[in-house]
Amino acid sequence: MRKNVIAGLMSLALLFLEIRADAQVAISAKTLEITYQKTSSIVFPFAIRAVDRGSRDVLVQKAAGVENVLQLKAAKKDFPETSLTVITADGRLYCFNVQYSPAPQVLNLSFSEASEKVASFNEEETDQAQVHFDCQLIATETKRNVSKSDRRFGVKLQLSGLYIRNNVIYCQLKLENDTHVDYDIGQLRFFVRDQKKARRTATQEVEIKPIYTEGNTEQILGKTQHIIVFALPKFTIPDKKYLAIQLMEKDGGRHLALKLRNNTIIKSEPIDM
Repeated sequence: MRKNVIAGLMSLALLFLEIRADAQVAISAKTLEITYQKTSSIVFPFAIRAVDRGSRDVLVQKAAGVENVLQLKAAKKDFPETSLTVITADGRLYCFNVQYSPAPQVLNLSFSEASEKVASFNEEETDQAQVHFDCQLIATETKRNVSKSDRRFGVKLQLSGLYIRNNVIYCQLKLENDTHVDYDIGQLRFFVRDQKKARRTATQEVEIKPIYTEGNTEQILGKTQHIIVFALPKFTIPDKKYLAIQLMEKDGGRHLALKLRNNTIIKSEPIDM
């Protein structure tokens, strides 16, 4: 009886092994040619999670700020064939036989089904094309959702719109010159500053640099007005501080400034389009 049980278990084990063997799927390797003087790119449908190269003769890196594009280049000419494996966020494994070629027939290889936009940006980076589009869109917006202004010597600086998409805050500024004297812009900058400056202490000041600017930041001609849109990295203002928007005339004295606190910043409206 015991022998029959053991024999039955062995038969089941062999059957299980046969099933496992039949379930194995061979992953074919694609041939990939790279060269010394040009960069090749592979676009994957999902973010790259791991990369293994069979030789140091192959230089690899993820494209800066992009999760799904791998860039390759030969470290030296005529290296022996080697391998490259890539694992993506969807759990797929990609295998390549990498060969040297002085003139590869294909420099860009895509596994993505998208026909136009193939790059996938990580959360900390910004899609520059989207930012440019949003700035152009906001530049045409006539409805105001905030109103802060400063007027001096016939020149007006007005914040007329605050918007947000993802990690970018957009400031729509309206500049007016009611005089016949052209206004040459020396500076138009954003700072986070202390509300009060104690005696014998330095004021802490942090500049917020725009990601992108849409509009004329050089000059406001006499009797004209125009819109400038600034795309800024998302921020809020700490207690006892404020955001200063500073407009200064080049070689002149018509300087203007706006002060914004958190109760204004949080009025930023989402961009729907």
